Amino acid sequence: MKLRSLDFSRREFLSSAAAVMGASALVGLAGCSSSNSSTASTAATSSSSSSSASKSSFDGNFVVGFDQEFPPYGYVGDDGQYTGFDLDLAQAVCDMEGWTYTPDPISWDAKDALLNSGQITCIWNGFTIEGREGDYAFTDAYMENRQVVVVRSSSSITSLADLAGKNVITQADSAALELLSDGGSQADLGKSFAQLQTIDNYNTAFMMLESGSVDAVAIDYPVAVYNIGDRTSDFTILDESLNSEHFGVGFALGNEDLAATVEKDLQKLDSEGKVKELCEKYADQGVSYDLWCLPTA
Repeated sequence: MKLRSLDFSRREFLSSAAAVMGASALVGLAGCSSSNSSTASTAATSSSSSSSASKSSFDGNFVVGFDQEFPPYGYVGDDGQYTGFDLDLAQAVCDMEGWTYTPDPISWDAKDALLNSGQITCIWNGFTIEGREGDYAFTDAYMENRQVVVVRSSSSITSLADLAGKNVITQADSAALELLSDGGSQADLGKSFAQLQTIDNYNTAFMMLESGSVDAVAIDYPVAVYNIGDRTSDFTILDESLNSEHFGVGFALGNEDLAATVEKDLQKLDSEGKVKELCEKYADQGVSYDLWCLPTA
């Protein structure tokens, strides 16, 4: 298996694929702009700062680092505003605490440098805990998730075993990539692929799947549901999952007290019915209250 990273931008891909792809794939994404994103170069400049800087400088401006193309957790809504299940939770926590809520779309590859330099307060974006426990000050898990594989409905692929010799794509630095790479729990499966490619966002990955450039997409279940939408005749989620995992809010090491405060706020929001309300808001995008796993206080 070859591991290849696709570094071209989504905008460049759209330009080259316009003849075979419809403009329908862009619904709700026209407002996305990299100009508002924190960049890797900015992060690298400040990455020498210690994680304790984030803790000491927190003054009530709660800066949420998120991937703006990762629905239903964080994305650009039809009104051009940042929205999503996790962002709504973060807003509710800030309202409860009297903090200033500041959503900050980031380059996912730069998230650690941005967090440890204090440019963002936390990573709150369908952020998998497993395998990262020693790298962040996490809240307890609040949501269960699973990694799945999406194929074209016309494909002969019906099981994970059928992926042998196929071209599979996933997001760079994602839980799915970790699973399928050396040391991951699905590393043997990953080695059976003809190629495991990475790309910066799943929207483009689905365009490539639809065009036949790749055979399958490894992805979070709710994100798969969102991207498929009403195109269930075009795409199929395999019955076999790659794994089951859990999401938490990630802070820089040294910020355990802040993580504990957010965790308690989430418990209170659940007891007040707010969490269930938000789950129902995003139910058609794969979010279910049955997957909420943070016990009430």
